[in-house]
Amino acid sequence: MLAQVVTGLINTTMDVVPVVLVIGLFQLAYFRRGIEAPERVFPGLMFVVIGLYMFVEGLSIGLFPMGETLAAQFSSPEHIHWVYAFAFLLGYATTMAEPALIAVAMKAEEITSGGIRQRPLRAAVALGVAIGLAVGVFRIVRGDPLQWYIIAGYVAVMIQTRYAPREIIALAYDSGGVTTGTITVPLVAALGIGLATNIPGRNPIIDGFGLIAFASLFPMITVMGYATLARYWARRGTRPAGPQT
Repeated sequence: MLAQVVTGLINTTMDVVPVVLVIGLFQLAYFRRGIEAPERVFPGLMFVVIGLYMFVEGLSIGLFPMGETLAAQFSSPEHIHWVYAFAFLLGYATTMAEPALIAVAMKAEEITSGGIRQRPLRAAVALGVAIGLAVGVFRIVRGDPLQWYIIAGYVAVMIQTRYAPREIIALAYDSGGVTTGTITVPLVAALGIGLATNIPGRNPIIDGFGLIAFASLFPMITVMGYATLARYWARRGTRPAGPQT
């Protein structure tokens, strides 16, 4: 057990070292400045290594097995229809708790002086992930080719980009990226692989992966859709209902 922990810490350290080298190279060689507060920086780097190791171990011990167990149970014929509701609710709940999304939404509200409110933005992104996961699970159950769903989705994104408010387009595109964070990805990946493993005729490599692509695609659609509707309601002199900050 001790040897396994030591090996894991060494591997994690090797993953962190390139990042530290790049930052240190520019700080010391290019800007020719020393490291400020080294008594805080070096212990902080140790905490990063330990935290990353514990996070990865937690995924392998906790989240991945839990997701695969639930997927195996939902893949049985008597429960297969409930897997869509589970994927929808899972996508919404995990996205609302995603730290990266919270940070982006707070910054968007700050920069726009409240013009973009963080709670409606987070809800729109979470709804997109929820819909995306439900559609992605439907694809796994049916065994349809992934590319046709993705092509159709990006055609919708291109059309929306033409008509959505300009100030929301870049934020909508970024919203698709922040959904693939530390909370969402492990459970989503485990769900897709678990379903593809337990549904007859499905290949875990071909069918099990791809759910994260849906989780990144559909938030762009829902965020631009919400912004377009908000602009329409504003022009009609009404205000869209939504959670307040």
